[in-house]
Amino acid sequence: MQNINAINVENSINSGQVFLWSKSGKYWYGINGQDILRVNNSGSIKSYQNIKTDFFRKRDNIEKIIKSISKDKTTKRAVKQFLGLRLLEQDPFQCLISFIVSSNSNIQKIKSSLENLSKRFGRRTEFENQEFFLFPQPEQLAKAPISEILKCGVGYRSKFIKDAAKTIFSNKIDLESLKKLNYFEAKKEVRSISGVGSKVADCIMLFSLNKLEAFPLDRWMIRILEKYYSNKFQIGTKTITEKQYDILHKRIVNHFGPYAGYAQQFLFKMERDNYQKKWR
Repeated sequence: MQNINAINVENSINSGQVFLWSKSGKYWYGINGQDILRVNNSGSIKSYQNIKTDFFRKRDNIEKIIKSISKDKTTKRAVKQFLGLRLLEQDPFQCLISFIVSSNSNIQKIKSSLENLSKRFGRRTEFENQEFFLFPQPEQLAKAPISEILKCGVGYRSKFIKDAAKTIFSNKIDLESLKKLNYFEAKKEVRSISGVGSKVADCIMLFSLNKLEAFPLDRWMIRILEKYYSNKFQIGTKTITEKQYDILHKRIVNHFGPYAGYAQQFLFKMERDNYQKKWR
């Protein structure tokens, strides 16, 4: 019988939450802002900066969460198939830029663009005899010419990246302080950042700001809701307006409860794996 508290590191990393991770030997290595994390198969972490981090959210009561979200046969199947999948608690600025870059893109392209940004604007360092590039700090991207950001392969998102970095560097928004706000207050602030719509805001809030009721609705999730929950949510359109998004989110939280974001991640992982989509 599987241990409900055990962490499946591979499934958690390969679930569309993070992009600057790779496996070397028996360890996973990942960039998390100004830190590098080395993770073994059981989820034990060694930090380059010697910072204690709860990257796999071990503090979450996973038994309570799974019980809470297992409202229907589809979610129960996803949870059973991917038990050990965890939400990851990321560096908020890296998460912000990552999901601005993710708009209208695929995982391989997102990964490539973020690697390019890190190599061009991040600090080169070594950890356990390997070369890494830390994620650029807000100042580097805020002061970078658009032409240099464009060279990273981010296309029209280059202006959004620079503007978002300027917002954070100038302290117009303090991402860490948003953790103290409720979902709606935090979303309003995050949505005010250039290049951030409702879906990107929900990703940032779920993966870095402790908002576990955030439920990012991209084309994959719309497809999942239409396929398994057509009677319950009745979407009827391939693209949804901001107003429709908010109404749908309310219905989703009414169904899945306060940990809806966990349900989203299990369903997203199940459906993409069913379609044999690549994660790297």
